[in-house]
Amino acid sequence: MQTLSAEDLPSFTRQFRFPGARLRRVTLTQRRGEDPVLELVMTVRTATKSLGDTAEKALLRLRFEGVEEYRFQKRTGTEGGKVPDGRFGGFNGLVYATFDAWTLAPGDVPGVHDYRASDAYVGARRVKWERIK
Repeated sequence: MQTLSAEDLPSFTRQFRFPGARLRRVTLTQRRGEDPVLELVMTVRTATKSLGDTAEKALLRLRFEGVEEYRFQKRTGTEGGKVPDGRFGGFNGLVYATFDAWTLAPGDVPGVHDYRASDAYVGARRVKWERIK
């Protein structure tokens, strides 16, 4: 698995398209004396390089180690597993990821409070990822 640091986030988010993705599996593991680990398996689309290209599907595994905070809840009337938008950010030594849409005005810069207001987010000290298929 490749490590995803806060400096790598812009290139990582250009490589894959998270809007319209599907969460396949969310697993939280915490063993005695160890940090919590949250693992996501999701189907995303790859970014296209030119206008005529078609985006192919990719299966990603994201492993958040040293989880400090998280929330994954499904509200009544919403489709489960569908990701309207996916964003990543680094704040105070943690990498945050959110998997629902924000209501930010154009030009607004998201802060840690925007991630915490999400129904599907995680904040962890380390993130690893791999393309399964």
